[in-house]
Amino acid sequence: MIGLIAVTSAGRGAAHELANAWPGETVLYEETAAQSLPAAFAECSQVVAFLAAGAVIRLVSPLLKDKHTDPAVVCVDEGRHFAISLLGGHSGGANALAERVAEVLGVEPIVTTASDAVGICALDQLGWPVEGDVAGVGRAMLDGESIGFSSEGIWPIPALPENVAINEEPTSGRNQILVTDRLVESGPGLAVLRPPSLVVGVGASRGVSADEVLELIDSLLADAQLSAHSVRHLATIDVKADEVGLIEAAKRRGWTLHTYPATALVEVAVPNPSERVMAEVGTASVAEASALFGGGTLLVGKNKSHRDAPMATVAIARHDPRGRLAIIGLGPGARDLLTLRAKKELRRASVVVGLDQYVEQIDDLLRPGTRLLATGLGNEEERARSAIAEAKKGYAVALIGSGDAGVYGMASPALEDFDGTFDVVGVPGITAATAASSLLGAPMGHDHCSISLSDLHTRWPISEKRIKAAAEGDFVFSFYNPRSKGRDWQLDSALTLLAEHRPETTPVGLVRAASRSGESVTVTTLGELVTTGTAAVDMFTLVLVGNSYSRLAAGQMVTPRGYGWKS
Repeated sequence: MIGLIAVTSAGRGAAHELANAWPGETVLYEETAAQSLPAAFAECSQVVAFLAAGAVIRLVSPLLKDKHTDPAVVCVDEGRHFAISLLGGHSGGANALAERVAEVLGVEPIVTTASDAVGICALDQLGWPVEGDVAGVGRAMLDGESIGFSSEGIWPIPALPENVAINEEPTSGRNQILVTDRLVESGPGLAVLRPPSLVVGVGASRGVSADEVLELIDSLLADAQLSAHSVRHLATIDVKADEVGLIEAAKRRGWTLHTYPATALVEVAVPNPSERVMAEVGTASVAEASALFGGGTLLVGKNKSHRDAPMATVAIARHDPRGRLAIIGLGPGARDLLTLRAKKELRRASVVVGLDQYVEQIDDLLRPGTRLLATGLGNEEERARSAIAEAKKGYAVALIGSGDAGVYGMASPALEDFDGTFDVVGVPGITAATAASSLLGAPMGHDHCSISLSDLHTRWPISEKRIKAAAEGDFVFSFYNPRSKGRDWQLDSALTLLAEHRPETTPVGLVRAASRSGESVTVTTLGELVTTGTAAVDMFTLVLVGNSYSRLAAGQMVTPRGYGWKS
């Protein structure tokens, strides 16, 4: 739980905002600070204190015991300017908590841990358990010492700095990072990352205990020299989804429990099928089949628990890494319109793919060591193929584009032939249409549509048909890609079609380079544009045409929301 310490009215207001944003995660302490902080320290894993940093330091200092067990502490000032990661930045998750607080309250997160200050991803922030000489290797990484990095496969982790030699021995010194699910002998200069590579399949009789399940799992892992920290999840047949012993076993270890229908498990080839199991549940294997489901290599065949009347059967499989593709919309261009989620995903990537000018736009946000695959204008499909290829190898990939990646962006070419072999995350961005609309007033206050006039994507007869239909429906129009040097007549034709269905006085907004250098905003009318032509419009312009009810109000373009019909 997250303890919220609020002793003033302003603090209580902010605390209630967090409580509403995080239902079920928080406990509010409203006694004096001297009473509340010790109570929260004893009862919560994380604390947000709406107090001065000095006051929090004085109050918590007598309570500190160990960095691995002390709660994370974030301090928010009374004026709601900053969320300061004060204690347990990495080990307790205070850095991440400060960013969560900042996202809800609109404050600036302040993080001072060394790795974050220089943009390097700390070993204990990669999202996996880490063992061994974490502090020593972490210091060496920060100091620029040569570090070897060995991995049994490619995993979607953030970029590592240039002094980390991937799958090579260090050129000097003794520091090494090893990514493995195998038990290894630790020592000075060795940090071991535990990837989520193991799936434990479990078959169980009704009433099996969690103790019996975990004893068998631990025994088999130890015999196979495998780490329990690399267990991704437990897996079983869906008729055991309510088995209390399995649920409790997973809960104790922080694992999820995945269940599959017999009709799916029966299709998995296993080395030790059972006719008895087939007769009882409709598949010849539960433990081995559920461990292997989705593709994997069986490391430990099915074993029964060592009891007089065994009630549990376990098998263990290793699954290959799944890459990760984050498709990120960068917004219209201004840095303050780039979302916090987009920034996080950029820093999570080890490979960034995008148009060269967009890569240059955000390269200062990337971690040292990030691999850049930038290409020139017009290579959208090639960029998509490159991103997919890297994700299929197992890397953490960010595919970037302007606006929202799902609106005339990179999401479509990247996902047209998606085969499910890697994970996909979509990160929305502010579109050119919404950015332009905010500069014009409220032109999209009622039903609206977007049309791209690029004949590279859509043949004109199809675009014309769509424009006619939407014009008859009295939609507000946003025209993307309105005019280029080699394509200079489609916009004029589109406006002529619109003029058949709405008055000449219909307001039209021309917004060029919204939020970027050279931004310009022009408001005119449909009749004037049809008469004078559109020579001033280019590919950086978004053309926004109102509907028959749109009007100007003191220079602001407004489309009424439509409540008037009720009266």
